[in-house]
Amino acid sequence: MTANRSLVAQPVDVDTDILRKAIQDEYKEVAEDPGKGFHFHTGRPLTKIVGYKDEWLEGVSESAIESFAGTGNPFAMGELAPGERVVDIGSGGGIDSLVAARMVGPDGEVVGIDMTPEMLAKARGAAAESGIENVEFREAYMEEIPVPDGWADVVISNGVLNLTPDKQKTLGEMFRVLRPGGRLQIGDILVNREVSEEAKQRIDLWTG
Repeated sequence: MTANRSLVAQPVDVDTDILRKAIQDEYKEVAEDPGKGFHFHTGRPLTKIVGYKDEWLEGVSESAIESFAGTGNPFAMGELAPGERVVDIGSGGGIDSLVAARMVGPDGEVVGIDMTPEMLAKARGAAAESGIENVEFREAYMEEIPVPDGWADVVISNGVLNLTPDKQKTLGEMFRVLRPGGRLQIGDILVNREVSEEAKQRIDLWTG
């Protein structure tokens, strides 16, 4: 059977290197100066807005919480079970990876993926401060996830899928690393009208 290409999301024709650099610059600031104030919500106030339970954050380093910049709550679709293996795409300062690591417990594993060195450094430091050992953070792009086929029970992501111009490839990678019957739990931005081709070329609109 031939796929209907009209139903397949085609990559946006934008300079990926320039886009990635702009995103990295934006989130470097969120990592290094989280109290600066941004055009989007951040930190502990954001956890309240998107419905994180207080008990999820118990034992999670404040350094991870303060740099939280997600757009939703992937755990609203269901809490994780003890022993599960989780991949967090666009793990940022580590808050969702650390929440996930506490949910799955010592018999579970979490791998956080991010492309911004400053966020990775913050996440690794937060894991150490939190005393959470069943999590690791790897530098990579979401379009090329460094995890074996079928490794994960759950893939989570929060406010990240909207930042890739090749959503089809990224979703394909997410499904590749999921085991058969695994779960995809994403919090992200939705739009209710078509984005113009002109707007898609504006890097400032991608980052803000």
